[in-house]
This record gives sequence, structure tokens and C-alpha cells, in this order.
Amino acid sequence: MNAQIQSATVRIFIALAPPDDAKEELARELRPAHAAYPRMRWNRIEDWHITLAFLGELPVATVPLLRPPLAALAAAHRPVRLALRGGGHFDERVLWSGIDGDLDGLHVLAAEVRAAVKECGVAFEERPLRPHLTLARSRRNAPPCAVEAAEGLAAFAGRPWQAERLHLVGSNIGRGPGPIHYRDIEAWNFGGGL
Repeated sequence: MNAQIQSATVRIFIALAPPDDAKEELARELRPAHAAYPRMRWNRIEDWHITLAFLGELPVATVPLLRPPLAALAAAHRPVRLALRGGGHFDERVLWSGIDGDLDGLHVLAAEVRAAVKECGVAFEERPLRPHLTLARSRRNAPPCAVEAAEGLAAFAGRPWQAERLHLVGSNIGRGPGPIHYRDIEAWNFGGGL
């Protein structure tokens, strides 16, 4: 196992991660926003991801059930060509970067991932896929400023890249004070069409 799971439950999701150079390109674009909005809680660049299915808090024993079907799905699926583009906000408090590229392929992949999870008998709240990459949140005691920060990203158009791996990710959200951090439980290379 790639990460030690120390509690009886784990909060997990299945995601794609942009390559480092695509994330660094966006990080350079965000430098003025970091300076202009220091009271926002900025996500760590290594935690940036595109969620395909959020499974929530599950028993640790569920993780081994998910591995074989997700590994098989990744092995049979071709990489998806995407790009980071523009920005937006949720509820004036959450800043995100948009996703561009093969959005049809991304929606198909998300549907396949969700079907594989359901076939494992895992129940989860299925929300419509809204492809984005969460960048920052306004702190609770600070005025919301995601709208203004999103305006600064409106013209951003990142270079295209291929999502090469499917990630099963664990989150420490709700496990004490401090920032949210994510860790790969496991990741599988896409293999179809190569």
C-alpha cells in the first residue's frame, strides 16, 4: 500500500492530477492573487486535482475492494487530453480553475469510475461532474474574495496535457486543525490506446 491508513475509516475520492509543469504554469499565473488575497487559504500545489468521484468517509476495509476494478479500468482506458483554463468561484468563497480539452472523454471516464465503484457495492452521493481544480477558499472570518480572484484568472489558458494516471486519494479533512492534505492511496497508469 502506498500510504498507511491509521483509522477505521478514511475519506476518499478518485481523481486526476495535472502534471507538475501544468500546475507550475498555473501557479505562476496565481502569484499576483496570492499577494492580493493573503487571507485566502490556498491549497498546496501538490494537492491540486480534478475529482471524478467523491466517495466520502468509508471503512478502511473498502479500499481493497476498489483496487482491482480501478486498476482494470485504468489499464483499459486511454489518457485524457485536458488543459487548465480560466477561473471561477463557488458561493463567492471557493476559487477554482476551469478544465478544457476532451471534456466528453472526461465525462465518460467519470461515469466509468462511478459505475466501477457502484459495482463494488459502495454507496456514495453522486453529484453531477463539474470539472474544476480547487485553488483556494476564503477563510471563515474573512470577507469572501473568490469572485475578484477569479476575475484575475479569466484570460488564463494553460498548455494541453494528458492525464496519465487514475488516483485513489485519501483526505485528512475533519481530522484536526490545520490545512487539508491529500495523499495517494494508490494510482494506476492509463494503458488503453497507447
